[in-house]
Amino acid sequence: MTDLLASLDGERDGAAAMSLKKAVYERELLRLQTELVKLQEWTRAEGARLVVVFEGRDAAGKGGTIKRVAEHLNPRVARIAALPTPTERERTQWYFQRYVEHLPAAGEIVLFDRSWYNRAGVEHVMGFCTPVEHQRFLRQCPVFERMLIEDGILLRKYWFSVSDAVQEQRFRRRADDPLRRWKLSPMDLESLTRWEAYSRAKDEMLVHTDTADAPWYVVESDDKRSARLNMMAHLLSSVPYADVAPPSLTLPPRPPSTGYERPSKELQTAVPDHAATLGRD
Repeated sequence: MTDLLASLDGERDGAAAMSLKKAVYERELLRLQTELVKLQEWTRAEGARLVVVFEGRDAAGKGGTIKRVAEHLNPRVARIAALPTPTERERTQWYFQRYVEHLPAAGEIVLFDRSWYNRAGVEHVMGFCTPVEHQRFLRQCPVFERMLIEDGILLRKYWFSVSDAVQEQRFRRRADDPLRRWKLSPMDLESLTRWEAYSRAKDEMLVHTDTADAPWYVVESDDKRSARLNMMAHLLSSVPYADVAPPSLTLPPRPPSTGYERPSKELQTAVPDHAATLGRD
């Protein structure tokens, strides 16, 4: 635990490392995504249940990593769970209850874009839960996760660690980019002014929930490309999957025409050909 906390304290130190070359990154990304498809097929064939928890600082690169993990997977097998703010009814439930219904059945993978650990982080720091509720979570969480594992669920937890300097740089880029401005919320801005409060909350969370049954794996993410590859490679190395031979498929011959004629396109409302207005190679 001491080594883990020391590693995470490094979030405050250093600027972003030099990023991997794009060609190297894209080649390895494709290789790992190909292996993730094999993992998916093994999960489906074996009836396994895999839960991957993505947590960490705001702007630490969780969303981009999840996007790359799921990019080539079958959404009927691998789905992303990103729960909204709890309803009034959900606030009266046992805290873990709303997450239980999103757990996988046999042959499924669930990627939690944030998870039940909201209570240990943003809810605790922002005062959205009481101190009693926070302490109850820290006691119950290891028990809850042990129950999942004892029932056969494969649970992997990743903490994305980013330095304060890089986080601020990413926030500024979001503010200046109309395509990413929606990612910058008032809650994100609060994380800048409450950096140390979030650090203390994270340290306390790790003390209670970095267990032998369900350890935390730290992903250094000042370099997003390296973070994505490192997380994906680790996940693949931690699951004993095997390459499952796909079923043999043969395209049937197209039957002869029975006289069908397609209606005139003039009878349809076509989408305007915007592409025709652009330059062609």
